[in-house]
Amino acid sequence: MRADSALAGSTTDGQRPPDDVVLSVRNLKTQFRTKQGVVQAVRDVSFDVKRSEKVGIVGESGCGKSALALSLLGLIEPPGCVTGGEVWLNGRVVSNLGERAMSAVHGKEISLIFQDSMTALNPIKSIGDQIAEAILRHQGNVGKRGARKRAAELLAEVEVPNAERRLVDYPHEYSGGMRQRAMIAIALANEPDVVIADEPTTALDVTTQAQVLDLLDRIVTQHQTAILLITHNLGIVAEFCERVVVMYAGRIVERSTTMDTFHRAVHPYTEALLKSVPRPDRLERAPLASIPGAPPDLANLDQGCSFEPRCFVGRGRDVCRERAPDPTTVGPPDQPIVSECHFAHERYERLIAEGEA
Repeated sequence: MRADSALAGSTTDGQRPPDDVVLSVRNLKTQFRTKQGVVQAVRDVSFDVKRSEKVGIVGESGCGKSALALSLLGLIEPPGCVTGGEVWLNGRVVSNLGERAMSAVHGKEISLIFQDSMTALNPIKSIGDQIAEAILRHQGNVGKRGARKRAAELLAEVEVPNAERRLVDYPHEYSGGMRQRAMIAIALANEPDVVIADEPTTALDVTTQAQVLDLLDRIVTQHQTAILLITHNLGIVAEFCERVVVMYAGRIVERSTTMDTFHRAVHPYTEALLKSVPRPDRLERAPLASIPGAPPDLANLDQGCSFEPRCFVGRGRDVCRERAPDPTTVGPPDQPIVSECHFAHERYERLIAEGEA
């Protein structure tokens, strides 16, 4: 982590994660000091990602998804600061590393695919030079010629046509889909154990989106890489991910398998998100459902449930206004649903009664 992001007040127990867990996030907290107050962008977030697993992080804009991704990588800049918690990677804590030590981890064990490839790529360097630079950073012994050869192989692997010839091209000479493939090639240059993909298909057409998702899926199979997919597109999550983490107001309000998320959503926010997605089986003139109100001001949070003012279950109830819910586990032990709702048990029992669980 950067010096300004040093962790303080960690509440974790320091117990090593199981061997099949490549990334473990425990009680992570990130704040931004602004003129309006301290914005609590990431609030006590915990989850695990297993090797070769595809996990989606979803939620409305401003819910903390991208802030979480940058916090995991130690890339929070002032006025932001990671104030608590731990990030474990490959069985060791990396959240207390200095900037130099963390730079040795970036790209080698964990890497990031940015949302906007045009701004993420260096416009005055060729694509080949940028991929080779990522290789040489961690594999200096391969030499420039070896890095160049490996760069061509990576471009071919991500299905850029005429890969060797296109090494000399600059980012503006690639299409949007090809630039995204080049970003993926850079992320894969050193075969990391975890790839964080932050809205990797947002600016792409539907056909190119499908191609990029197929490519990421192949990466998981070929390299045993875990993918943490950050997106607002629930359709992509349903198609690609095995587990889903739902964020709201900087917290994880629900986490479960993809099947449970889409068919047994316990938290009212998860249910509301799903209802707001356009569906082809709805009547053509039927109005699109929406979530009333707006997310809370993260610099002025109330003591109760953050979703209470917008909730169709808890709005106006004393317990929801006065006390934030604790994580509640429902469902079978081998496939639990963890939901931060005071009425999680009641809602899950209703799903069972209706024959949906």
